[in-house]
Amino acid sequence: MRSEYDETKFNFMKASKTAFLISAIILVLGVLSLSIFGLNYGIDFSSGTVVDVTTSKQVASEDAKAFFDEYGENTLTASPNRLSVRFKDALTEQQELDLKTKFSAQFDDGATYEVNIVDADIAREQQWKALTGIALASVGIVIYMAIRFEWRFGLAAVLSLLQVAFLVVSIFSIFRLEVNLTFIIAILTIVGYAVNDTVVIFDRIRENLRFAKIKKRADLEFLVNTSIWQMLTRSITTALTTLIAAVCLFIFGSQSLRLFSLAMILGLVFGALSSIFIASPLWVFFRSKFAPKTKKAVKAPSAP
Repeated sequence: MRSEYDETKFNFMKASKTAFLISAIILVLGVLSLSIFGLNYGIDFSSGTVVDVTTSKQVASEDAKAFFDEYGENTLTASPNRLSVRFKDALTEQQELDLKTKFSAQFDDGATYEVNIVDADIAREQQWKALTGIALASVGIVIYMAIRFEWRFGLAAVLSLLQVAFLVVSIFSIFRLEVNLTFIIAILTIVGYAVNDTVVIFDRIRENLRFAKIKKRADLEFLVNTSIWQMLTRSITTALTTLIAAVCLFIFGSQSLRLFSLAMILGLVFGALSSIFIASPLWVFFRSKFAPKTKKAVKAPSAP
């Protein structure tokens, strides 16, 4: 039976070595990027001012950049009939009023403005609240997994979830994508979906474990391969339907939701793959290294 399985079905445990290698490379690059550059914090986590200008006619980005440079160091993102400029330092009320007046007079008197200002204290408070939210969610997941499964399942699940979250953070750091409050919401949502996939596969492993005769590591690997294959259709369907919604949000959603939906897409892909190629092999490793102790049979005393 085992040889028939190995020849006709995909060996997830064998492929997990490649998955671990790719994941390790991305994580190392992410650590280097975070150490050197850090994260590209948006207005929610760094002090400054963001001015969104909606114009009734197209304004050349070069002219707009030269205009905004008069008010301080900034980063300009231009699209047809919309300009988004982020100033490193917070503008005063007088500077804000002066900017609106001069821009309307020089470029477009029908322009409308949306201004968001965050000072340093508020930015630090937002960072602290975001980290607290992630920490509380992680603790809740650990408690749930400890109650629902044995500690080996819980440890493997938590490590795989942390890996998924850090993979997304690494991608955003490497490519200097902006991190804001919607990114934190995406991370928490991703963790929730990854937990769901992992719990489904772990539940099937636990059920199959009740009727399996485990004598060596190869038996565990065969058990995990069988369990994953049994739940593969469900896992793919769940991930794919959610991924389609995230992709549609990325393509057709507003600019403010673009990075949120991108984080969701990355997290859904990483989470689905992690539950199969990371979490389950980690459980095999912990089960092999820390196998539950079996009670030795007590021999009946011999007759005198």
